[in-house]
Order: sequence, then structure tokens, then C-alpha cells
Amino acid sequence: MARQKPQNDSGTPSSTFKVGAIALAFLIIGYQSALFIHRAAALRLAAVQEKPDTVYVVDGSLAARLLGAEGASGLGPDGIANGSGSEGVVSVRRNAAHSEAAERVRRQNRRVESFRFNPNTVSIDDLVRLGFSEKQAQAIDSYRQKGGRFRRPSDFAKSYVVSDSVFARLEPYIVIPKTDINRADSAAFDALPGIGPYFAARMVEYRGRLGGYSFKEQLLDIYRFDQERLDGLSDLITLSPPHPFRLWSMPEDSLRLHPYIRTRQAAHSIALYRSTMPRDQWTVQALASAGILPPEDAARLARCVIEEP
Repeated sequence: MARQKPQNDSGTPSSTFKVGAIALAFLIIGYQSALFIHRAAALRLAAVQEKPDTVYVVDGSLAARLLGAEGASGLGPDGIANGSGSEGVVSVRRNAAHSEAAERVRRQNRRVESFRFNPNTVSIDDLVRLGFSEKQAQAIDSYRQKGGRFRRPSDFAKSYVVSDSVFARLEPYIVIPKTDINRADSAAFDALPGIGPYFAARMVEYRGRLGGYSFKEQLLDIYRFDQERLDGLSDLITLSPPHPFRLWSMPEDSLRLHPYIRTRQAAHSIALYRSTMPRDQWTVQALASAGILPPEDAARLARCVIEEP
């Protein structure tokens, strides 16, 4: 008698194989589900013990007054995440302490963000939020701790941990406050390229004699401060409006101390001119026409912020 062939010889899987495959699939799904539930439960337990991060939205001008221009324009020690200087608002983020479990999950599921930041003051946590790895963020911070400074956005691009694609995304958000030459101290001047202690001290001293810088080119009045030096830092500095020079009301002895008046004779002549000429003729050009001031000094004085007669 001939033997019958098994039904599964035709190539169709046996019922036992089907049952085994289905069981394996359910086992895998169950294992993945158990891992997910365990992970969610652990994160929930950690979250219950934590304090949330706090974000404050502050008026820009108020932040500038409280924190200064440097803090209001970037991310400082109080956790400023972004800002717009004295315009609009600034968002201040204060990060709470998180457990290692929560931090691990946050790192694994972090979302890359783009927001305004100052690369000289941005925290390591916020560098990670910007898309850097922790190792890259620590490398940037190590560079700063050793005295490194990003003066321009292009300096940040030169960092070996900042790829071209990352810089292209972040460049519009980089905010590096300029040095206000009417408010900066000698240390801030010293940090500018090509300055150093000597010129930093001279810049502060000359500002005092002027009563405040009215235009950047006044730095060229300083001995040995040449155009090349000014060109090297011109894009890094700004100047807030100085107090108007009281040309038409200042006492004679004080007038002669101004760099564009200089002599006792010129100061006396200005005082005499004020006492004899009608007020509507009180102009710097009139002083030059009367021969009281040399044309060069009159031209520089005319560019200064001067109190109205």
C-alpha cells in the first residue's frame, strides 16, 4: 500500500508553525509593552518628586535696567533663554533640579530648538537644547572658561564642534551685545581686539574729558589710536547718547578743559561771545567765523551732542 504524503509538503506552513509564530509575535509585543509601561511608570515616579522649570516673560526695558545690556541681550547666570535687548520682551528660564532618571529620558527624547542666545553666556543645558551634544556643549564652555570669547557670530562658526549646518540654522539667533563706549569700563575696552590695557585706560580718560563720545571717530583723537585699530573693532562697538555738552552755559574755567576748546583764551572768547551776541547767533559755525575756534576744532565740535542755547 502506498503511503500518503503529509499535507504540509506542498509548501504551506503547518498549524504548529503558525501557532508558534503568532505566540512569538505576541511575546515580542508583550515584552515591548512591558518595557514601555515600566519606563513610563519610572518616569512618572521621578516626575512626582520634581519641580518644573520656570519661565518668566519680562518687559525688555525692565530686564535691561535690572540685568544690564549684556544680560538682557543674551543668556546670563540667571538663566535668560532669549531676549531682544531693550525692545519687546525677554524670556527668562530658570531650570529646576531634575533626577538622573528624568534627565536621561529628556536626553533621549530631547527636541532641538532654535532661540536667541549669546554664545558667551549661554548655559550648557541650553546649548543642548540648541542641538549640541553634552560633550560638544562642555567643549564650548571649556573654551569660555579658559578666557575664550566669541566677538562675532563668525567666531562661533570657527569652533570645531559647530558644524556648518548647525551654524546656518543658529546664525539668525546669535546675539552678541556690542560694547557701549559711553558706558564700558576699562576691562570691557581691554577685551576688544587690538586694545589692551594702555588704550583701554586712554579710552576711559578721554571719554571723561569729552563728557561722553558723540561719534566713534573721536577715538582717533587718542594718541597712536589709528584708523586700522578703529576698523578692527568698529562693528563691535556702539555708543549710547552722551549728556549734551553745555557749550552755551558752562563756566569759562570748565570750557577750556574740553579737547576741542583747550585754551584759556578760546574759553574766554566763547564766554565773551555769549554775553555780547544775540542768542539766535549762538552756533559753532559762528564761533569759527569769528575766529574763536580753528576750523578743524570747530568741525569736530559741531559733530558733538551740544545742549540747545
